[in-house]
Amino acid sequence: MSTRRWIASCARWLNPRRIRAQAIVLAICLWGGCAIDFSTAGLFDRAGNIKFQDFLPFYISARLTAQHRSAELYDPEARADEMRRIFGHPTRVSLANVYGPQIGLLFLPVSGLPFLEAAFIWTTLAFALYLICVYAIWRHLVHLRSQREIVLVAALAFPPVFHFFVRGQISPLILLCFTGAFLALRVDRAWLAGLALGCLIFKPPFLVAIPIILLLSSSWTILSGLIISAAAQVTIATLYFGSPVMRAYFDVFAHLSTWIGTAELSLAPIQMHSLRSFWTLLIPSPIAALVLYIASSVLVLAIAARIWKSQSSVALRFSALTFAAVLINPHLFVYDLLALVPALLVLTDWSLETGASHGAALRVCIYLTFVLPLLGPLSRWTHVQLSVIAFACTLGVLYRATIRSDVLASRGSVVV
Repeated sequence: MSTRRWIASCARWLNPRRIRAQAIVLAICLWGGCAIDFSTAGLFDRAGNIKFQDFLPFYISARLTAQHRSAELYDPEARADEMRRIFGHPTRVSLANVYGPQIGLLFLPVSGLPFLEAAFIWTTLAFALYLICVYAIWRHLVHLRSQREIVLVAALAFPPVFHFFVRGQISPLILLCFTGAFLALRVDRAWLAGLALGCLIFKPPFLVAIPIILLLSSSWTILSGLIISAAAQVTIATLYFGSPVMRAYFDVFAHLSTWIGTAELSLAPIQMHSLRSFWTLLIPSPIAALVLYIASSVLVLAIAARIWKSQSSVALRFSALTFAAVLINPHLFVYDLLALVPALLVLTDWSLETGASHGAALRVCIYLTFVLPLLGPLSRWTHVQLSVIAFACTLGVLYRATIRSDVLASRGSVVV
């Protein structure tokens, strides 16, 4: 059987009935496991881990800010003291603060509550924000509009959602930025899309690829919006917290060796899903892995820039930009893959619309992109992060669709 026929066969197998059933089973397993794991009393779950552990840096930042101790936001000793107050005793847990000081302002309303109460309130609100973003995208998708049940179940079963919730992460804010960007682009408001993407400055690794792609494709309007938005956020933070605090924040990135060991533990690469972690797992030599990461990133940038400046639909162009941002992100954990939600939704809708052969290939890639982050821990033994391959294949399919779209446009045909 040829590759094309095999892909078409797989795409036919992925019918709505099977997808719904698999999503229901996956959602029950993920959230049932979460309920059992978190059913213990106190700060620790059944595995002995801190419940909502990744929320600790945000909570501590908010407490220090509320106590007018912003100068200590990046002081390891001050943060260790706060940890002791939370747990009532010293702990081996050490979580570096790698976020801008402005993030702590978001959690000031819950800074006076006990840690678990504050974390639960945040995760509940963040989960609601996630569902709102999914709805905001879905309501504009003609071909998915009749698949309300499948979309909802799939939204609950997406593995990064589970990880964001149990860790108390702020990934829905990343999703909000990408959602805002897509909604602005679909009504031809490039500058507003740039403003939304510029808000990602609170998570700088997401802005490694996007500005370069926009620059390479001469997209000055959206790039100017991005720069203004990012600069405004940094300026406001500087005015509020003062230059010494901002210098301490920038020093975090200037001295990676002081915190990278706590932020990326020995098993961290199996929880990461970008080109950097892919090559780190696959290649024993750090230098060779770095060279391959840079080389593959350059290729991704070139492909994404070519797609972005093409005459393809907004769905394809925006999705290529998103997948490139994920692939090149040097510090991307599984919960950060919430950024892919708008792209997965719009690409699914587009694949149902197009009758071309790449529609079947795209549906298979979307399915693999959805499922494979769940299998990340297997890379501890295989040394191959399959999710990254799926992301790269998706970008490749988008590139092929773009070439076809440009050919049709040059012949005067209708471009989808």
